Amino acid sequence: MLENLLSAPVLFFALGVAARLVRSDLEIPQPVARFLSLYLLLSIGIKGGHELHEAGLTSDVLAGLGAAVALSVMTPVWTFFLLRRSLGSTNAAGVAATYGSISAVTFVVATSFLDQTGVGYGGHMVAAMALMESPAIVMGILLAQRFPAGGPSPETRPPLDWGGLLREAAFNPAVFLLLGSMVIGMTIGPAEFLDVAPFVSSPFKGVLCFFLLEMGLLAARRLRELHAAGLGPLVFAIVAPPAHAALAIGLAWSIGLDAGDALLLAVLGGSASYIAVPAALRLSLPEANPSLYVPMSLALTFPFNVIIGIPLYWWAIQSVGLAGVGPY
Repeated sequence: MLENLLSAPVLFFALGVAARLVRSDLEIPQPVARFLSLYLLLSIGIKGGHELHEAGLTSDVLAGLGAAVALSVMTPVWTFFLLRRSLGSTNAAGVAATYGSISAVTFVVATSFLDQTGVGYGGHMVAAMALMESPAIVMGILLAQRFPAGGPSPETRPPLDWGGLLREAAFNPAVFLLLGSMVIGMTIGPAEFLDVAPFVSSPFKGVLCFFLLEMGLLAARRLRELHAAGLGPLVFAIVAPPAHAALAIGLAWSIGLDAGDALLLAVLGGSASYIAVPAALRLSLPEANPSLYVPMSLALTFPFNVIIGIPLYWWAIQSVGLAGVGPY
């Protein structure tokens, strides 16, 4: 954990938080921040697609993808019913979709952690990350429609715009670029991949540091929005990540995933979305309060996972005997 705390990406995240707390004027222009996020998604997609092409679509790969989708379907259900009484159905559904979905940036930090420790992982986990976005969004909105509290019954609510919902869930910019880059990585040959490898690999950690600086600035700003939320959501935002990650590690153990893949599945299970889900909920569940579920995921769950969660999940994976697998 100390080694992770002293890694460059985590320190740049802390620098961003510190800059906001001391009221520095440090800012990263939004076009630059957007380019950094697009680069990270493109890089991880191409590398993952190439690795998936090299490994092939085996039964282990399919098992890993199935476990990821199962997590994204199950997590919103118990999250919704756990929080429904305290937050109301609509806000509980927003939080459920958020915590059933994933944080691509946390996934990228986890891959950097594995690279640093010399442990390999499969390219299919990039596909798992992309596949977990849409089911969680759909489940959250369906739960809000099916179990309204103090609102109109499902029969009297306006019909759900399935076309708009599915389009936003499956083709939002992050998912589209990630899947498209992965397909390109699977399609190009080894010689073509070697040509683009310096672009997608060498600048990766430096770009990640710059992007986490922006995330630190944003997370510190979002912390102020949690004052009125009460203690319950704050506790959930810290307790949910290790609880969901523990379930993911149990699934990884049951299907025999290697250590690196198990860590990435745990990170996907324990993370929460702050990009794709808010965009989708603005379209299909506008009553849900974004000043609740966005700060929970970005200001609490994201830093918890980046600073404490990743080494904690790695320790747990070692404890159940999945560690010790070398690079692919």
